[in-house]
This record gives sequence, C-alpha cells and structure tokens, in this order.
Amino acid sequence: MLLGLVGHPNTGKSTFFKAATLAEVLIANYPFATIKPNQGVGYVRIDCIDSEFKTQCMPRTGFCIHHQRFVPVQLLDVAGLVPGAHLGKGLGNQFLDDLRQADAFIHIIDGSGKTDAEGKPAENYDVVKDVIFLEDELDFWFFGLMEKAWKTFTRKAKAEKIPLHEAVVKQFSGLKINDAQVKSAILESGLNPDAAEAWTSENLLRFSKILRKISKPMIIAVNKCDTKEGKENYKKLRAEFPKYIIMPCAADSELALREAAKAGLVDYVPGDKDFKILKNLNERQKAALEIIKKDVLEKFAEGTGVQAILNSAVFSLLRYIAVFPAGVNKLADSKGNILPDCFLLPPNSTALDFAFAVHTDLGKNFVKAINAKTKLVIGKEYKLKHRDAIEIIT
Repeated sequence: MLLGLVGHPNTGKSTFFKAATLAEVLIANYPFATIKPNQGVGYVRIDCIDSEFKTQCMPRTGFCIHHQRFVPVQLLDVAGLVPGAHLGKGLGNQFLDDLRQADAFIHIIDGSGKTDAEGKPAENYDVVKDVIFLEDELDFWFFGLMEKAWKTFTRKAKAEKIPLHEAVVKQFSGLKINDAQVKSAILESGLNPDAAEAWTSENLLRFSKILRKISKPMIIAVNKCDTKEGKENYKKLRAEFPKYIIMPCAADSELALREAAKAGLVDYVPGDKDFKILKNLNERQKAALEIIKKDVLEKFAEGTGVQAILNSAVFSLLRYIAVFPAGVNKLADSKGNILPDCFLLPPNSTALDFAFAVHTDLGKNFVKAINAKTKLVIGKEYKLKHRDAIEIIT
C-alpha cells in the first residue's frame, strides 16, 4: 500500500508527511524544499480485535495503544508540482514518475490561500484552482505516457488477438493498474476496444482520464484549516466539489503533538481529540498546547485531521479492509507474540486471497479456513469483512 502526497510547492506536504511518519525531512518555507521524494511509514488506525479476545496484542509491525491498532502503510512525499508539470516544467516529469506505484493520492492544499500555484507567497489565492490544476496535470501525465506507445502496441495486440484490457495492463505495468480497472475504464469511456488502434487523441485522452481516476483515486486534505481563511476555503471546496472526499487538517499541530508524545511530555494517541500532560511544562509549552486544544482539537470533528485523512484514503477511498491471522485456539505465533500481524486487503477479497497474502504456500495448499471469532468453517470463496480474524487450514 503506497499513498502519494501531492500538491503544489509549499502547501505543507512535508509537514503532513513528518506528522504522519516522524521521519526526518526538511520543512522549509520556500518552493521546492523537497526535490528527492521522501518515503516513510505512516499508519492507519483501527479498533484492535484483541479486546474481543480479552487480551493484549503484540504487533510485529506497527503498534497498538489502548487497543487501537496502527497498521503500517507506505507514504511518498514528492516535490511540489506546478502548472505544466506534465510537460516537464519544474522537473515535473521526474516528480510525476515517482508516483507511478502509488495506489492513491492525498492532495495537500494550503487552505489559508497564502500560497500561489508556483509555491510563492500570495494573498487570497483561489484554492479551487489547485484542484483543477492538479487533476489536469495527473490526467495529462497518464495521457502522455499512453500516447507515446498506443498505436504501436494496440496494433500488435490486435494482430496477436490479445484483448485490449490485457494489453494495456501488460504495456503499462509500471503504473500499477490491474485488469479490472482497465475493463471499467473501457466500459465507462464508451469506446470500442476492438478498434483501439484507431482511437483519436480525444478518445485516448478521455480513456486516460477515466483510468487515472479509477487506478489513482485522490482525497483532498485542506491544510491550515485552523486559520480563519482555512475554515472558509474548506467550506468553499466542499461546495465546489461535492463528489470529492475533502477533509480538513492542521498538520503542524499533529506534528507538535506527535513530537511531544515521543518526548514523553504528553499522552497522545494519533487521531484522538485530546491529550494528557505527563510532565511539568514551561509556560511557552503550555500555551502552545492550549492553542492546539482550543483552535484544533475542540473545533475539528476528528482531531488534527491527519490520522483521519490516512484512514479515509485507505478505508473510504480505496475501500480496503483489515484482516488478522488468528487461530481458533491459539492467538500467538511460534515466538509467543499475540495477534502479531494485520493485513490490508482490497475490497471483495476472499479467504483464499488472504491465504496467499499471508504466504504463497498457504494459498497453494489451502483446504479451508475458520473464522476465529465465530469458530465457523468458511470456504475459499468467503468474502472477508473488516476486522475478521481468520485461521487458514492447509
């Protein structure tokens, strides 16, 4: 699972990235502070199933706090994109290529309107332009990649009697697209797949736009929503783009809380709407935390918004589910770790899909599975549910 952080320069992408990962990255108030992509581990938060078994889990990856399980996902923070990025402006082609393997995008917008499309200081910048600009850049990036090879490989596919959807998946495997996504894009485009070699540029652009939206969906994170302008621009974006998932956040507040928790100053669980002070703080520290509590945690529906955005990207946008390997009579692995693993799987995944995800041998030698919560036997075609606990029998 890879989530790409995108947006124009100086919107707070690196702050969001560090808040989510606590990775050491450069955060600076000037365009292109990030040139090489930053890659790190963020986490999605779910209610752990350990409390249902009256125990405490021991994660092998991620962590669990107060029975809240944090499951790792990869985050990629690329340099800011500017208008004309798909044509190479601002090293745009290089930055876009870094995003090929992303499953979804989180578009970070400076909700305060203090940054223009080039990442330079501005006053009352129209944030609606950000959504339109980035959609166009990503769509034309997809179109450009396909246009270069389209006629050649579609002619070859037709000569060899290879279905278009299979040919596209094979030709553009670097874009991490799958067969179902291509089929959906062909169907939605209304174009004739048997005459793909004769599609016009307009036809191909329409298909490219649809495939990009299906294979690289996007959630919009309106950063700096603790400012007056941020609140207003968040409402404006929600009204302008009602079909999009648009969420508010204050990445700098999340970063401050995460670093304070790491230093042992506060008890804070990412995604919570409150924190507990653990040590005596100086007046400056107390004042800073009071501002976060008053202007962010008490006013935002879901904490600082950073954790909620990661969760929404994985569970609402991509509709993934979390599934635990768990024995009916034994929750621990060979080393004694209780419920050590949790897997993120695509929607409509089956028990057999889960077996292969855990280990290829389990998939190949699958006999049946058992739901550890209900103790009922399930077959390989059983559709898994979010927070299922499954034992694979080989």
